[in-house]
Amino acid sequence: MLRCGDVTSQPETPTTVPPIADSAARRVRPTPQQLAAAQAKTIPDVLGPNLRVLFCGINPGLWSAAIGKHFANPGNRFWPALHASGFTPRLLGPWQQEELLDLGLGLSNVASRASARADELGPEELRIGGAILAAKVAEYRPRWVAILGIGAYRTAFGRKDATIGPQPVKIADSRLWVLPNPSGLNAHWTAATLAAEFAKLRAAADEG
Repeated sequence: MLRCGDVTSQPETPTTVPPIADSAARRVRPTPQQLAAAQAKTIPDVLGPNLRVLFCGINPGLWSAAIGKHFANPGNRFWPALHASGFTPRLLGPWQQEELLDLGLGLSNVASRASARADELGPEELRIGGAILAAKVAEYRPRWVAILGIGAYRTAFGRKDATIGPQPVKIADSRLWVLPNPSGLNAHWTAATLAAEFAKLRAAADEG
């Protein structure tokens, strides 16, 4: 199993507040001080060979950066959608993210810098992040790449007319699917419709 990246801070980020310990991530809420210290941090990817699907968020939220885990905010619906769509046999959470590798699943982000909201990222930052992500995909060669956010995908990869679902282009040799942003702030998608979109990708991934 391979893990890429380290939790890092920008020079101006306070260094006196450590990330929450992994064992405590299930029950401890980051304090306001820890969330403030998480601004602009990055978190490790969950990557390995022979992935069925590499799920790519837009960028880490502050809660995720505080504990060093993906989709960690309790309001984010990624983990429930992953289970409801049949990708995982039971409901996992961010503290169990490494178990995804045994299921042929991985996690990354388009942009690496943590922020309170994804709309704090500028177009150039998304385009640079898209190029970095494309290089990772070329190296690890997952069968499918799933970008979780149509707006971020359009900007990062210059596909202004893209819609949710399978895309007619690839990233390197990997097939590409765009899913809705699972953030709880995305009121356009309910838990049920979000899981249904995930299930469409799962069916395609099961076919090979």
